Amino acid sequence: MTMTEPKPKTDDTPTDPTVLDQMGGVSGFVYSTVPVIVFAIANAFLSLPLTIGLAVATGLALFGFRLLRRERFSSAIGSLVGVLLASGLVAWTGSARDFFAIGIWLSLAGFVGALGSVLARRPFTGYVWNALHNNAHDWRSTPAVLRAHDLATLAAALVFGSRFVVQQWLYVAEATGGLGVARVVMGLPLTLLAALAAVWAFRRSTKALVR
Repeated sequence: MTMTEPKPKTDDTPTDPTVLDQMGGVSGFVYSTVPVIVFAIANAFLSLPLTIGLAVATGLALFGFRLLRRERFSSAIGSLVGVLLASGLVAWTGSARDFFAIGIWLSLAGFVGALGSVLARRPFTGYVWNALHNNAHDWRSTPAVLRAHDLATLAAALVFGSRFVVQQWLYVAEATGGLGVARVVMGLPLTLLAALAAVWAFRRSTKALVR
């Protein structure tokens, strides 16, 4: 008679990928703010061409540093492209405040998209969660899960909307230094709050739908 050995216990509890990891991690947000800080400070003391050159050089240096650290290429190149586009717009218009224009309008687009997805009863954080689970779940048919993603997506809409309102006001006032401060202050801290809301919704979804 053959004895069957007991199977070792395993932890079958599913885990969601970290939201911040999907967006480049905390370090990615920190790296993205460095060229902004450099631009805002340099603009107060240097000519516009030198300020642009210093911001671009900073972006390139950070790009190389992140590649040496073997970070995700998509995250590293995304930050560099953002700096290059912002600097190119400043060089074209000759106005330092335009360094922040692309980010301002992206915030508006994010607000409209997030709020619109909630009003359409298709909150985008739900689609992100389902994509991370191979699109295998009919998450919208579970009211508790749908409500959780409504709240998480509304949190994202609030972050995008507040960024647009404050930074657009500073843009109209031509407060370039204030724009730099607002970009940093309203960057990582608010993103962390929205990410916490998303993590909460992700965990509720996993608990309710993943067996």
